Amino acid sequence: MPLNDVALASRALIRIGCKPISSFADGTAESEIAGALYAPSRDALLSAYGWSFATGQVALTRLTEVPMADYQYAYGLPNDFLRALSAGNGGRGRGLDYRISRNVLHTDAEEVLLTYIFLPDESEFPPFFATTLIARLAAEFTIPLTESTSRAEVLYKLSEDEFRKAKQIDAQQDAPSRIENFPLVDVRG
Repeated sequence: MPLNDVALASRALIRIGCKPISSFADGTAESEIAGALYAPSRDALLSAYGWSFATGQVALTRLTEVPMADYQYAYGLPNDFLRALSAGNGGRGRGLDYRISRNVLHTDAEEVLLTYIFLPDESEFPPFFATTLIARLAAEFTIPLTESTSRAEVLYKLSEDEFRKAKQIDAQQDAPSRIENFPLVDVRG
């Protein structure tokens, strides 16, 4: 069953012994803490790994403003951009030399295909990621709501275990990367 942001935060609150919330504007300490910490925690977790469900590709639009140095062209990033994985052109999603600065991608290429981590809707989170996010949120909510640092430490360790498991599951949904253009492989024929 797909969960929304409030349901994910409520499950994390339940894990630490607090009452669930019905919105981030309930007026309770739980809803205030959850509202303040939910989005940054979610975005940090999404950005920490190249999740297959949050990976997209887009052809970038060139900006009229040119970079001051090092590169010839500047491109605007998508609105849902969290982190770049690679950039390419000519039908390939990788291989370009680029730099991202102040939400603008700089490169010498006349066209850019960006492979990136985007912000999906919570209803699109697979169960392994939702469980990881709930564990991370529980750890984040613990100190402000319970003032227990020892409990927070244990929950952070549990959330790291969930993160490792989720990365392993997600990695199994993609073919392993091939080594391309590597001289030692080419010599072997």
